[in-house]
This record gives sequence, structure tokens and C-alpha cells, in this order.
Amino acid sequence: MQFTSTINCEEGCMRLPEAQLKKPSGAGFFANVGVSELAAMMRSGLIAPADLVNIALQEAYRWQPLINAFVSFDENGAYAAAAKARTELASGIDRGPLHGIPVAVKDVIDVRGIPTTAGSRHRKNHLARESAECVERLVQAGAIIIGKTTTHEFANGPTGDRSATGPTRNPHDTDHMAGGSSSGSAAAVAAGIIPLALGTDTGGSARIPAACCGVVGLKPTHGALPTRGMVPLSPSLDTIGLLARTAADCLLLWTALRGANTVALPPGIGWIKPDSIYPTQPSITSAARSRVDQLLTGDADVPEASDLREAYGIIQGSEAYAQHSELIYNSPELYDPEVLARLLAGGEILSWEYVKAMELRHSARQRIQPLLNRYGVLALPTIPLAPPRLNSRRELIDGSSLETRKALLSLTSPWSVLGLPAISIPAGTTEGLPTGLQLVGPPGAESQLLRVAAQIEETQHPMKGN
Repeated sequence: MQFTSTINCEEGCMRLPEAQLKKPSGAGFFANVGVSELAAMMRSGLIAPADLVNIALQEAYRWQPLINAFVSFDENGAYAAAAKARTELASGIDRGPLHGIPVAVKDVIDVRGIPTTAGSRHRKNHLARESAECVERLVQAGAIIIGKTTTHEFANGPTGDRSATGPTRNPHDTDHMAGGSSSGSAAAVAAGIIPLALGTDTGGSARIPAACCGVVGLKPTHGALPTRGMVPLSPSLDTIGLLARTAADCLLLWTALRGANTVALPPGIGWIKPDSIYPTQPSITSAARSRVDQLLTGDADVPEASDLREAYGIIQGSEAYAQHSELIYNSPELYDPEVLARLLAGGEILSWEYVKAMELRHSARQRIQPLLNRYGVLALPTIPLAPPRLNSRRELIDGSSLETRKALLSLTSPWSVLGLPAISIPAGTTEGLPTGLQLVGPPGAESQLLRVAAQIEETQHPMKGN
């Protein structure tokens, strides 16, 4: 792990009550203050950008031994950016609500001068020469990058517990997964270390950890944000992902990255029965539906969803193998064995299977349009089970023993295949752990989805655990 700390955690970091050592979620400074409030505090002189950077770094070091959310920090760069932000704000240069706000970036996205290891021994010495375009947009908006967050190796897994630097632990219970592959970004936001983070989402990599950690995760429309400077996994599915504590904060981050977008949505929300796609724990269905029940206008049937879930495995597996074939040939021993096995399985996919999966993708995009014309938003749980324990590879769901990885991806991957925007928002807890409600919309409807999510946050109360 690459730390260049100027903070003496032995002397300067707060000591935690024993109960919080296992469940640190929400204990950090940024857990209880929104981005708009922080922006107002800076502009009124109550707090300076350097203060926020210092707090974020202290929180990061405070929780790092417990949840392993970070792989590297850029303290010198962060404090330099904070000094610049303070000077600009004092001179009347205001770059918007993210000006002076600390942000973290998933370690598959390049930040100039910082290693991009992608959680793999293959890239332990890879130093980014330029920042990814999405990072440049954050910098232009005045955000301050404090460091890089842990990822499942090469972003190739929804569990978040296979990385060269070790697993990310769930801030709600460190015996459980944070979800993946944007595990560190979600865990850092959930613990209150930072208010915002960038991740990625290929089949659920922002939404799954958001649901597991009880935060907001957005997968934009495929192609809405540039992926230049991101380590590719499956190019026809890859997107940048956004993590925040609230939909309102996520909207600020989205607007800084993309700008305001407006798509006219028909009124109403259609409920997709998750069991029509994959077996789902009844408590999960109940928790998610309770968040949106009063807004539902009908049940939505997506008969292709199960087939799309299978198509995802074919498309992602085939494209991931193509990305990694040279590394697999030259240095297979540097991969985590489980990640390597998944990549090799992708190499066994036949060309005709890939072609058929892409044909299904095209036809399903056309067939779902009437449903999106009827309902502005589709709703269903984000994941079909409570966050599993670390290293669990099979889970009991409604009496059936099912593969953990496939279960975690089951309700998010169909919308990735279709390229649609989707967001996960907290839906209370079940078994004492977070779960998520997923909202899906038509292409380009990110701002509207986030506003609907904010409305749900404001008017509904999460269902308490079972």
C-alpha cells in the first residue's frame, strides 16, 4: 500500500469505541453533512478547503485498518489543490458546488502522478502519466482528489474481496463484503471518509457496492461519460460510476461531470418482480418495494431480463478475455487465482455465442422501448440477498444454494447489457445489513432518475431490519 502520510495516526487520529471497530459506518465526519452544506460553509468562511482535505485524510487513516478502502493517497497534491481552491474562491472564481470538495477515485481510473494498479500485481509499478478525462472534469469543477480506492482485481468481480492489497470490508459489519468491484469507493463514502467518489460500472460495479454499503450508486447511460484513462474490462459495457451518500449529492457530481440533461419521462414507476429475473430473498423484495410502493403505477414485465442476464456473462467474459489474453499468456501467476479462472472461462466462449448475445442485446433494446414509454422509471431491488460474508462463494436464497457472484450481478447486469442508466439508493436494512432499491430509466435520463431518487429519500423512510 502506498501511503505518503503527513498525519501521525498514532497521535492524531481519534480512538474508537469498541462497538465501532466492527461497525464504523456513518461514524466519519462526512456522514452527516451534504456537499451543498459544505460548499456554503466554505463560501461563508466557516471552513477552508484545506480543513476538508485534512479531515478526509484523518478519517481515511482512522478507518483504513478496518475497511481497507484506499490503496494510495496524494496528500501533497490534495493540499496544493486546496490552497488553489481557497485562493480562487477568495478572488471570486467559483467553479461550482464541488469547488474545494474532497473526492476519491477508484484505482482503475488514471490520476496523473499516482499509480493505477487496478488491484493487481501486474500493474504494481504503473504510474499514470495523464489523468482520465472524467478526472480532468472533476478537477475543472474544483474537486480535490485525495487518493485512489480499492478495487476487485481489474474490476472483474462483484464481491470486492479479491485484490492485491486485500479485501474491502463492509463498513456496516467488517465480517461482510462491501460488494464490488468499486468496493473502496462505496465503503469510503459509507464510512463518512469522503462525500463523493468515482467508481466504474460494467455489470453493477457501482450499484452492487452501493447497495451493500447503504449509499447511492449511479451507472450512467453507456457512452454518456468518456472512459479514456480507465483500465478497460469489457468496452461495450464499461461505464464510469458515481458514488455518494445521497441522490442530491450524486446529482451535483453528475452535473459536474456531464452537465444538466433533461429527458421527458412519462409519469409513474413500474415495479419489476425480481423473482422473474433471479431468486430473491422475500425480505429484500419487501425492503425495496416499501421505499417506492406509494409511487408505483403498475407492474412491469421484462421477459428478456433473464436472457439478458445470461447474455451479460457471454459479452463480458469474451471481451474481458480479449483484454487480458496477452497478460494471461505471459504472466498468469500474477493474477488472483479466482480472477484468472474467470478470465480463462471467458476464453472458452465461442464466437457464435458472442454474436447471438449481441443480437439479443440489439433486439431487447428495441422491445423494451414501449415499456419505457409507458413507465418513466422501472424499479426493483439492486441485489437479491443481504451482503454476504467475506470469501463466501455460495449463498442460500429462499431455500436454494446459489453462486454468490452470479447472485450479486443478477438484478443489475440486464440493464448494463441494454446500456440504460440505473441507480441504487438505500432501502433500509435486512439481517442488520443494508440493501438497495434500483431505479432504471431510458437513455439520457440520469438527472431525472436522481431527482426521483431524491424525492424517495425525502418522502419515504427506510424499512428497519428484519
